Amino acid sequence: MKIRPLADKVIVERIEAEMKTAGGIVLPDSAKEKPQRGKVLSVGEGKMLDDGSKGAMQVKKGDEVLFTSYAGSEVKLDGKEYLIMDESDIMAVIEK
Repeated sequence: MKIRPLADKVIVERIEAEMKTAGGIVLPDSAKEKPQRGKVLSVGEGKMLDDGSKGAMQVKKGDEVLFTSYAGSEVKLDGKEYLIMDESDIMAVIEK
């Protein structure tokens, strides 16, 4: 199944957090925080501006991004979990 975001919405797949701390301690699932990092899978066409034009999206498919803690809505499709969020919930693009 495919989903296509509308307006300034972005579909993100979380990148799982590390299982170990920097010191080598293995973390149980209950101690892990939900990651605030993900990969952009799809973007909408842009937000409608007051003059009737569409604003350009700043992120694109394939970007690795950092987003706010409570960003977006979680949805499950075909057994996978995704986030649908506003582009404004994204704080930064990670450049490698």
